[in-house]
Amino acid sequence: MGAVLPEALAAADRLAQVGVPAEVVCVTSPDLLYRAVRARQGHEQAESWVLDQVFPAERATPLVTVLDGHPHTLAFLATVNRVPVSSLGVTRFGQSGSLEDVYREHGIDADSIVRAALDLTD
Repeated sequence: MGAVLPEALAAADRLAQVGVPAEVVCVTSPDLLYRAVRARQGHEQAESWVLDQVFPAERATPLVTVLDGHPHTLAFLATVNRVPVSSLGVTRFGQSGSLEDVYREHGIDADSIVRAALDLTD
């Protein structure tokens, strides 16, 4: 699922423990989801059932997307259920340090993910 999956899982667990209704999504290969959204919009021939499986309407909550790539990559996922979104990712390149430091620098560590969700639900 990707390098930042442990961060996303840790943040999702912390949010669930305090009862914050937010969805944390970490997808490293969004092609299937993107084609499904495009099909639902009438722009492409593809199956869209996967959207109902991954993002059921009855579970629609604010969405935090996390990627160790550009944050715009997953921003389209907010259109599935028309929910508020905070897309986290890497917008600058060339930094070095420990994984923990680099994730914190780019705002894709568990603490940053939790803050993003809290901002959406406050």
